[in-house]
Amino acid sequence: MTPARRALLVLAGGACLSLSGWQPAQAGSQVEEPLADAVRGALSSAVAEHAPPKPEFSRTEERIAYLRWLGKMSPKLARRYQDFDSRREFLETLWYESRRAGLEPNLVLGLVEVESGFRKYAISSAGARGYMQVMPFWTRLIGDGNPAALFHMQTNLRFGCVILRHYLDRESGDVFMALGRYNGSRGQAPYPNMVLGAKKRWESG
Repeated sequence: MTPARRALLVLAGGACLSLSGWQPAQAGSQVEEPLADAVRGALSSAVAEHAPPKPEFSRTEERIAYLRWLGKMSPKLARRYQDFDSRREFLETLWYESRRAGLEPNLVLGLVEVESGFRKYAISSAGARGYMQVMPFWTRLIGDGNPAALFHMQTNLRFGCVILRHYLDRESGDVFMALGRYNGSRGQAPYPNMVLGAKKRWESG
């Protein structure tokens, strides 16, 4: 078991950028909260390992389910990513980071859709960045302090998934409340409902 995987299990238990195509994201922001040393250490370990996002399967059935998911999601993403290889790379990375953090890939797809509309360089009025609209303070709390890294696809998805997992743990598995916390609107219905609605659309058809 890798240190990063072990860190996620612990949590479950308790440069220069081209900004072409930049558009502001219409999203809230995570709220910076004090972190206990153990939580900070576990989150830091969870984002530190940058293994290539290539899934591994212990059973043939798992691989077949993954390939079916790719085959279903790729056409749905075509209007945002016309290039097949780009779609596949994004979906492979999202699936890998979602499962690594113990999240449903379709939930993360719904969150990305609502947060950034799948725009890599999206920036909100609060300064949240990238696909999953991660606030730069997270790179100071649990990363290397470089907010520009949040425009890197795998890094952004890694941070976003680890943060959502953290919020789920804080909310004892309550997805509705965790999504509100992710958006900085804990206890309010509009944002969680949008994400869960988007998740349902990705699952349908």
